[in-house]
Amino acid sequence: MNPLLEVKGLKKYYPIQSVGIGKLKSFVKAVDDVSFEVQEGETFGIVGESGCGKSTTGKSILRLTEPSDGEVIFQGQNLIKLKSSELRKMRHYMQFVFQDPYASLNPRMTIGATLEEPLKIHGLVKGREIRRKVKEMLEIVGLTEHHYHRYPHEFSGGQRQRIGIARALITNPKLIIADEPVSALDVSIQSQILNLMKDLQDQFKLTYIFISHDLSVVRHISDRIGVMYLGRMIEMAPKNSLFENPAHPYTQALLGAVPQTNNRIARERIVLTGDVPSPANPPSGCTFHTRCPSCMDICKTDKPEFKQTADQHWVACHLFS
Repeated sequence: MNPLLEVKGLKKYYPIQSVGIGKLKSFVKAVDDVSFEVQEGETFGIVGESGCGKSTTGKSILRLTEPSDGEVIFQGQNLIKLKSSELRKMRHYMQFVFQDPYASLNPRMTIGATLEEPLKIHGLVKGREIRRKVKEMLEIVGLTEHHYHRYPHEFSGGQRQRIGIARALITNPKLIIADEPVSALDVSIQSQILNLMKDLQDQFKLTYIFISHDLSVVRHISDRIGVMYLGRMIEMAPKNSLFENPAHPYTQALLGAVPQTNNRIARERIVLTGDVPSPANPPSGCTFHTRCPSCMDICKTDKPEFKQTADQHWVACHLFS
C-alpha cells in the first residue's frame, strides 16, 4: 500500500554568517536529512527535546517554512517542486494546528469569520452554506453557534485550541500536522483535546503527524513514533516497540527520565552529561557521540546509517552496524 506522505532527505538550513568574501556561509542545520513515511489513517508522532528540529520539520513539510532540500511526496506529487498556484490548490488537503492557539488566531476577527475564511479562499462552499458549515463544525469540536460572533480573547486556552482544530478540519483535509497542540494546556484539558482528536480521526478518516516533547502524550495518541536529535531522525518504530525495546542510547535516556509509578517496570536511568551541541556547529560523525555513554571511536568520525533492526524498527546507531 502506498503511503499518504513520503518525506525524503528533508533539509532546512538557516544561513547565519559569511566566513569571508567568496567563501561559504555558516548554517544552522535545523533539519538535516530527515526521511519517513506516513500511512493513510495513522498517527505518526515526532518527539525530541527543544531545538531538535521537530517543529521545523512539520512546517517544512507543508512549506510554511521553505525547505532547503529534499522531497515531500503527498498523493503522488512532490510539494517542494509545486508552483505557488499549484500548491494553493493542494492546501485544503493539508492543514496545520499550531502550538499557541491564541497567537494563531486573528484577534480582530470573530470566530465565525475565522472559520469562514478557508471555505471562501478555497471555494469549497458558497452562499448560505458557508454559515451552516461553520456552525456544524463548531458543534463537532464541542462549541456552539452562540460562539460564532465572539472574539479569540473571550475563550479559554482549551476552547481556542478547539477553534484551531475546527479551522484545520473545516476544509476536509486528509493530513493534519499538529505542533505541540496540548503543551500550553492544563493536564485535564489536554486529555479532552487528545480524546477529541482521536474521535475526529475516526469520524473523518484523518491522518496525523503529532509533534510533541511529552512522551506520555505521544504514546497515548500515536501508532508509530520517530525520535529526533539535533535535526536528524535517530530512531523510528511502532509505539509499543519503541517504549518496550528502545534501541538508540538517546531514546533509552529519554524513556529512562520519565517518572515511573510501577516499580516492576522501572527503567534504568541513563544520565546524559554535557550540553546539547549547537546546530550551527554539530559534531562530526554521530551528532550524539559527545553525550553518548556507549560512544566508540567510529561514532566520532562516521555518520551512522538509518537501518532496520526489527520489524518496522529503524535506528541510526553504530551499535547496530
